[in-house]
Amino acid sequence: MYYKKLVGKNIYLSPRTIEDAEKYTEWLNDFNTTDYLGKSGKIMTLEAEKEYLVNHIKAEASFNIVTLKDDKLIGAVSLENIDHLIRKATLGIFIGDKEEREKGYGTEAINLILDYGFNYLNLNNIKLDVIEFNERAIACYKKCGFKDAGRRRKSEFVDGKYYDRISMDILKEEFTKKYILNRNI
Repeated sequence: MYYKKLVGKNIYLSPRTIEDAEKYTEWLNDFNTTDYLGKSGKIMTLEAEKEYLVNHIKAEASFNIVTLKDDKLIGAVSLENIDHLIRKATLGIFIGDKEEREKGYGTEAINLILDYGFNYLNLNNIKLDVIEFNERAIACYKKCGFKDAGRRRKSEFVDGKYYDRISMDILKEEFTKKYILNRNI
């Protein structure tokens, strides 16, 4: 069902498939997931998720996060809005499976996709946005080498309050390690 495109120590990244639409729909209707993504004000239907997957399956860097030990789907990571001329992209990630959070899988998935983005897609700048209260994610991003790039004040509305959206980015020259274990050279 899953294909080991980018293999790490504990997880691998596999191209996303429409067969996972039901699991993603479940995760994207759970406040424990969507509050941190800033998407709790949206309802995700199975049909809408299938349509999203159909439109994004062909993306060059849209992956399922799957555990190596038991081939369990736990989340998604992607590089979106890739611009090959300017050599930039936007990172998106979430661990949807609540039982698999805080185990280092997010850090590993980010490092795998950064390695892929910088060393295979020839990107130079990868950015992301995060809501200020998502301290766990901010710590993870900093651990992966992301640096603060700016802040849009009180631009996210979650659970009756406004929060800042923090922008972070990383440059190819700042990413020096290799994480993809199944590379050939």
